[in-house]
Amino acid sequence: MPRLQMAASTLICDTQPWKDLKAHVEDIKKMHLRDLMNDHERCKSMMLEFDGVHLDYSRQCANEHTMEKLFTLAEAAHLKQKINSMFNGEHINSTEDRSVLHVALRASRDEVICSDGKNVVPEVWKVLDKISDFSEKIRSGSWVGATGKTLKDVISVGIGGSFLGPLFVHTALQTDPEATKCAKGRQLRFLANVDPIDVARSISGLNPETTLVVVVSKTFTTAETMLNARTLREWITAALGPQAVAKHMVAVSTNLTLVEKFGIDPNNAFAFWDWVGGRYSVCSAVGVLPLSLQYGFSVVEKFLKGASSIDRHFHSAPFEKNIPVLLGLLSLWNATFLGYPARAILPYSQALEKLASHIQQVSMESNGKGVSIDGVPLPFEAGEVDFGEPGTNGQHSFYQLIHQGRTVPCDFIGVMKSQQPVYLKGEIVSNHDELMSNFFAQPDALAYGKTPEQLRSEKVPEHLIPHKTFSGNRPSFCLLLPFLNAYNVGQLLAIYEHRIAVEGFIWGINSFDQWGVELGKSLASQVRKQLNASRTKGEAIEGFNFSTTTMLTKYLEAKSPVPSDPVTILPKDITQ
Repeated sequence: MPRLQMAASTLICDTQPWKDLKAHVEDIKKMHLRDLMNDHERCKSMMLEFDGVHLDYSRQCANEHTMEKLFTLAEAAHLKQKINSMFNGEHINSTEDRSVLHVALRASRDEVICSDGKNVVPEVWKVLDKISDFSEKIRSGSWVGATGKTLKDVISVGIGGSFLGPLFVHTALQTDPEATKCAKGRQLRFLANVDPIDVARSISGLNPETTLVVVVSKTFTTAETMLNARTLREWITAALGPQAVAKHMVAVSTNLTLVEKFGIDPNNAFAFWDWVGGRYSVCSAVGVLPLSLQYGFSVVEKFLKGASSIDRHFHSAPFEKNIPVLLGLLSLWNATFLGYPARAILPYSQALEKLASHIQQVSMESNGKGVSIDGVPLPFEAGEVDFGEPGTNGQHSFYQLIHQGRTVPCDFIGVMKSQQPVYLKGEIVSNHDELMSNFFAQPDALAYGKTPEQLRSEKVPEHLIPHKTFSGNRPSFCLLLPFLNAYNVGQLLAIYEHRIAVEGFIWGINSFDQWGVELGKSLASQVRKQLNASRTKGEAIEGFNFSTTTMLTKYLEAKSPVPSDPVTILPKDITQ
């Protein structure tokens, strides 16, 4: 089917609903959240719950007229049709001519989701069943390493989407009681950066005899991943011999030829598809394989079910009751209309410490675009700058700016029950209640602020009043989860994925390609050739500008640790 568009080269900013919202900004700027929050009916209308997830968006700088205008904008942008096109497997990633079907990765066995006329769900479950079977063999000890020892340690080698998503989920599950029990005696580590320090850290304290390496690269050509994979292959063969590779290394890839050439048995390669973008791949073998090796497939399946629940909600719920749609529309309102281009992701759970870094990639790689899906330069800025830190750590770091500096819309994420409850006799509240006291206080502090009049009533010295005044009127969302188990982590992931897609659909950009990562890679390839020529043949630096030539000359002045007659150098175990 042809890709849906409003008209050839039509930009959303040329539509009347966009212009109406631009005009509406002045009305909203005359209002303050401390007044809007006094309207209880408004607040009640800006709360909803689905499958245990509670969203409160009453602290957005918006009223019922704003919401009406945003829904009208969504209609002008054909948001519903675009969501349907995604679920129907149409090639909405037009620059790469691909479907966008990460929702199929967590579909139930009986669902039908097609790409190019073929139901892909059976293929997905074929891989999931293979992962379930393989991970159980490793975990039970029926598959052992080259010396007969159980493979209790896993290193997953991948970068970008092959790393950030799985790391986020792993970190979230590490302290979940069920997951912890299933992971007893096992370790999962991730190796992403080509920096040799990351290699040294990833193998520190590990024994090659008990280590399984998962190499994650769709094409098996990703430069950083393959150099790290070759390094770990050398680490294994140096200790156990070249024949050990087939027992200690497996792959997540579609390039079976290169997998086999590398020394990995192609039967131990786990597939995924070109309709899965890297940053959306955590629910594919990219994340499911290493996570199943650590926690067992049954735990990971609950994660997939949580994501699937939100998928169905996103696809079917009316916009006024649709959590990802509401989050996406209001995020776009903040970024494009109110002029707040950043977003702080503030989970009040240490288990979610890697959420912000994953969403950074999902959001900024998806929506950091300067042209429309038709290649027309945008006269407005799309995308947001995402950052974050768990509360209360962030409060002692960057909340100063959020309260009294730039306006940064915030996502506050709270959990009703702690994964690891602690209470000390004699304390007023439990440790989790202390944490959540801050979760409930911070959004109100940002919304209401503190006026000079309030400060004077507290007898604050006049010269300190400007310094202690809080302007307030700073927008935030509150998401409250019932718990943080595998299912809830899946829900949270899908909420963010779909929210980001909504923004891209409205902006009229392609949220599913990433051409911006290519230029730096090609330039790095030129530098790599120069470094080799200068190191091995003493060739002069040529073909670079004055600044880069000067820096390269300085870099080459430091003696390379590689001798003139090169031998393999592996990182030392930093625990010894």
